[in-house]
Order: sequence, then C-alpha cells, then structure tokens
Amino acid sequence: MINIKVKLPGLSLKNPLMPASGTFGFGDVSAAEKFDLNELGALVIKTTTPKPRAGNPQPQIAVLENGVLNSVGLTNPGVDQVVSTKLPDIKKKYPALPIIASVGGESSAGYVEVAQKLAASKMVNALEINFSCPNVAQGGMSFGVHPELVEKLTAAIKVAVTIPIYIKLTPNVTAIGEIARAAEAGGADGLSLINTVMGMRINIKTRKPLLGNNFGGYSGAGVKPIAIYQINQVRTATKLPIIGMGGIESAEDVIEFMLAGANAVEVGSAHFKDPLICPHIADELPAILAKMGVADINDLVGQIELN
Repeated sequence: MINIKVKLPGLSLKNPLMPASGTFGFGDVSAAEKFDLNELGALVIKTTTPKPRAGNPQPQIAVLENGVLNSVGLTNPGVDQVVSTKLPDIKKKYPALPIIASVGGESSAGYVEVAQKLAASKMVNALEINFSCPNVAQGGMSFGVHPELVEKLTAAIKVAVTIPIYIKLTPNVTAIGEIARAAEAGGADGLSLINTVMGMRINIKTRKPLLGNNFGGYSGAGVKPIAIYQINQVRTATKLPIIGMGGIESAEDVIEFMLAGANAVEVGSAHFKDPLICPHIADELPAILAKMGVADINDLVGQIELN
C-alpha cells in the first residue's frame, strides 16, 4: 500500500496537492465546480485583505505558450465578507476539507487584522501569509524582501492567532534562505514558495504590454527550475515544513519538488490546461512511487543527491 497522505502543522492532507491561492477563488469559480473538492489535500482560498479590492486594470491575465502572466491585484471582497459569507459557504459544502486562508495587507496592522479575523472564524485550519505579491503598490512583496520586516511581522501575526501560519516567500530576492530564516525566527510554522516571478510581455503590433498593469507575476512551467532551486536553498536553510509551487504540471513534478525539499505542493497555472489537474496527479502518484520503490511519499522530502 502506497501512502500519499501528508501531515503538516494544522493540516492532515489525504494527498500533497492543493490549488494555489487565487486559482479556485473562494471555492466559487468554475474550476472549483468541475469535481468534488474533497479529492484535494486542502483548499487554499484567494488572498483576503482588510477592505474590498477591485484589483488592477484589465486585462489582468495573459496565457502564454509556457506560462501565465497575471496582474489581478488581490481582487477580493474584504475579510468581513469572506468570514460572513465565503467561508461558511465552503464549510457547508465541504465540512471536512482542510482550508488554508491567504492573508494580505497594506500595512502590518492590516495583516494582523485579517489574520485575527480569519483565525477567529474557526473555519480555517491554517494561514498562508502573503508577504510576496508582486501586483500591489503597497504591502505584499515590499514586506517580503526585507528579513527584519519578515521576522517582525511574522512574530506579530504569531502572537495574534493560535492556528499555524505559513509565510509565502517571494522569489524576487538574492538570498531566499535569509528570508526563510527570518520567518523561522519570527515563529512561522511553515513556509510556502515560490510566488510568481516579475515579468512582462509586449504586443509588437500595438507596442503595448499584454497586461493592463503593464507588468505582473509570471507563473507556470517556465519558472519550475527557479522554484526547485529556491526550495532546495530554503530546505538547506531551515527545517520548517515547505509547501512548494511554481510550474507543477505532473506527478513527476510533485516528486521532483519533494526531492528538492517540499513537503506538499500547490498547483496554479496548470489549471488552465487541465481543470482537474490535482485529482489527476493524485491518482497517478501511487503507481509512480511504486515503480520507484517508495512506499511513503514523505520519505522523498529533501532526498536529492547532490553531485
């Protein structure tokens, strides 16, 4: 019997797969209606901020040949609406599904406010603290590139809530291990990485960028080598659990991420190709692990053999 269950702080996952924040909205987008979400390891909901956000100018998404550019800008109804309406709707439909809520803000106080309200709802199992969004003018990545701010804000959130917190790291830094250690020093229960890489594409006919915000976050298969490298760097810097993401499209990709040091994974851009990518990968994992002679998927974590 091949085990693909994963245990992380606050989370008992039937498999290591979850849709990345924003991918399935609040469980209320069309992709989330295509299968029983109980087949997921967990659901990561869209990043929530203190007040409603309309997001960035359209177009917000450009699907490319080897990835996706997005500049959504954390569109969401605000934390009070999420707690009063969005989360109850998810819990009513999927009472046993582990929920990770993504926390955003434009200030330290904003992050703490959202984290407190989401945790107090008793409807989420863990928080993913989005210190790394490249698509907002304030907050997000401006926090995530400074180790001292990461440590201080992580500590403030940790004091304010009782459920586990996972700090989402930006790849747009020169020493991601230093940021990871800062999050650990602040009391983080885990880490998630990588968020999107800054990118831009231009329509040569109009000479205008493809995105309404001019630039945005690039994700998909093209960033996978960056993600694997940075996950491995973080794994050498800390023993904290890691939720890895960045270009995962197959069961083999999941195994590669886990060998690099991830304990579980989030899948984002691959949903544009296959809305059922998470259950499809979960179905494929046991046979591939059996061929590898691996009885427990957790035994793969960090087992890369460097030259």
